Amino acid sequence: MSLSDTIAAIATAISPQQGSVGIVRLSGDRAVAIAQQIFNAGGKQVWESHRILYGYVRNPSTGEIVDESLLLLMKAPRSFTREDVVEFHCHGGIMAVQQVLNLCLEHGARLAEAGEFSLRAFLNGRIDLTQAESINDLVGAKSAQAAQAAIASLRGKLAQSLKYLRGKCLNLLTEIEARIDFEDDLPPLDVEWVKTEIDIVSKESQQILATADRGELLRTGLKVAIMGRPNVGKSSLLNAWSRSDRAIVTDLPGTTRDVVDSQLVVGGIPIQVLDTAGIRETEDVVEKIGVERSRQAAKSADLVLMVIDASVGWIEQDTEIYESVSDRPVILVINKIDLIDKSSNPNLLQGKENLPIVKTAASQQQGIDDLETAILQCIQQDAIAAANLDVAINQRQKACLMRVVQSLANVQIAIADRLPLDFWTIDLRAAISAIGEITGEEVTESVLDQIFSRFCIGK
Repeated sequence: MSLSDTIAAIATAISPQQGSVGIVRLSGDRAVAIAQQIFNAGGKQVWESHRILYGYVRNPSTGEIVDESLLLLMKAPRSFTREDVVEFHCHGGIMAVQQVLNLCLEHGARLAEAGEFSLRAFLNGRIDLTQAESINDLVGAKSAQAAQAAIASLRGKLAQSLKYLRGKCLNLLTEIEARIDFEDDLPPLDVEWVKTEIDIVSKESQQILATADRGELLRTGLKVAIMGRPNVGKSSLLNAWSRSDRAIVTDLPGTTRDVVDSQLVVGGIPIQVLDTAGIRETEDVVEKIGVERSRQAAKSADLVLMVIDASVGWIEQDTEIYESVSDRPVILVINKIDLIDKSSNPNLLQGKENLPIVKTAASQQQGIDDLETAILQCIQQDAIAAANLDVAINQRQKACLMRVVQSLANVQIAIADRLPLDFWTIDLRAAISAIGEITGEEVTESVLDQIFSRFCIGK
């Protein structure tokens, strides 16, 4: 990759007959020159920065008009990449944007690599590494809260906190190294002050660390499997919960033959709900495959909703199903409570009183709020909400912050053991380096490649 190249890519999702606008983006020294070769602006429109021009994209070789479009010109350094940037706003679909991109490539641009626009913005000092990662998080956000967390980081919330902590560590390092080099010329080092400052940085680092689980949930979501024997109301529960008719509901057992999924958001957490085939022994080949897929879905789920029929009570088959999922977190859903014959007093719990229990009447839309509350409690939503929700760090940032906390703990140990000041600086430098890896102030090319390879081509 070379920053001297001019790069081009399609910057919008493109599908046949979908999307009214498609954008082709150019960035680099030759962006404007390439645009002027292929774009004819009518009348006396002026090619000035941050102006929108109207005209036609034309193939200079043949004179053929490829598309009617708008051109947005942003001259360096007032652009996302801090390079000259040109965007062609074309008609949506495949052919128009692809032909415009091909013309850009034929006239001197090269196809951008994954995330290269954002990488250039980082390398040119437009954004730091936390902001770059937040762009990808914002594009992939599955809930409003995930988007808000990404926007907070994009606006520099995480970077500000980390730069403050890094500044404190650098100040400590300066004071300690000054005593090593000029011990006779300076007053003695205030050890209590050093310990207090390290404690402040460590505690604030741990507060940011506490958002890692929240961040992971916001990004990847939770996979929830609805399990149970046939005809206990699993599909009705999914339909009531998702407020749709994703699953077929009948009185016949074995109607659901495969795993049906629905995407929901609960308390800001994206949830993939899997409605599985009823677990039972069967000679039906297709249903048997569905049952096996259901068992596999349960094994991959983060949480299992085990549904039993309140009108029948807990039976031996329920015990077998529970034992097959008991290695997962389980919520017991007692469905069809509207059909309970109180005189028969069915056994509903079978010694499972220690499980979270929710009573529902899915066909009547009852108990869904209680179910969502139980799910949030299972993922410790309250504990997570107590953390600093202005940011939600990712796993790479978490690993770096864990090194920061450990390095600072090592400094405290060195102080307590009365080791020479040189030993203090070793771990203090390690903490500074780890924070720098998060913001990009100290980062290797291989780490950058790993981060930006996850971006789409046009970002």
